Amino acid sequence: MNKLLIVAASLIGIAFHFGSTPALAQQKVSKLTSIPQKGKLRVCQVPNYYAISFRNPKTGELEGIDVDLSKELAKELNVQLEIVETQFSTFIADLQADKCDIGMFAVAATLKRAQAVEFSNPYLESGLYAVVKDGSKIQKWEDVDQPGVRVVTGLGSFMDDVMKGYLRKATQRSVVPPADMLSEIAANKADVYISDYPASVRIKKEFDWARLISPSEPLAVTPYSYVVAPGDQVWLNYINLFIRTIHNDGRLKKYAEKHNLGPMVAK
Repeated sequence: MNKLLIVAASLIGIAFHFGSTPALAQQKVSKLTSIPQKGKLRVCQVPNYYAISFRNPKTGELEGIDVDLSKELAKELNVQLEIVETQFSTFIADLQADKCDIGMFAVAATLKRAQAVEFSNPYLESGLYAVVKDGSKIQKWEDVDQPGVRVVTGLGSFMDDVMKGYLRKATQRSVVPPADMLSEIAANKADVYISDYPASVRIKKEFDWARLISPSEPLAVTPYSYVVAPGDQVWLNYINLFIRTIHNDGRLKKYAEKHNLGPMVAK
């Protein structure tokens, strides 16, 4: 048994020793107990989130920092890994329906989402960026919120919520994945795509027609966390310990740099 499981098992034992009541006995078994028993870790991931959990069109395989880290978590638990595909607009319902044990795809931890699910300690963070076509009339961030400017965001993303409250003059449209917001810009169906740091990595690597615009001051810097269904504090404690462990032993930095996300690592 590895060190993480030994520590977690001790926590469970202490909880039962000091809180052994009929009410406690009726509580559901923690996933930290049921996952090793079943021999399988079910991880929800969004398959179109570049550098996080993105399906390589050439190989058909998922790639990204959380693809690598989900394998590390399964290894710590000594179980098989099963990926369950989801979207930002549906992951909360998927977790609540027990379709997966954890969401590992750089989920922005917002107060609105925290009313329905529980977040781990943050491991990444990002602000907002604007993507425009090279040669666009939009030259700086202040040009985004102007009459006639068409802004697109991904439905269910935290950028979607932020921009709905931020924009006063521009028009905003939520695009339903798996539609690609960059394709909206390329096809002149929109003028601006609002996204986060991983999108900037993709743009610099793949698209010579696109240009990235940063706000004059960081905007809506948001912690990114893993996410679990409510009511299993033992499982959440273990995930927090996992995050602290991979931060301390260098695995988080290793995989962040592998996918060009080094600046996103939370302090």
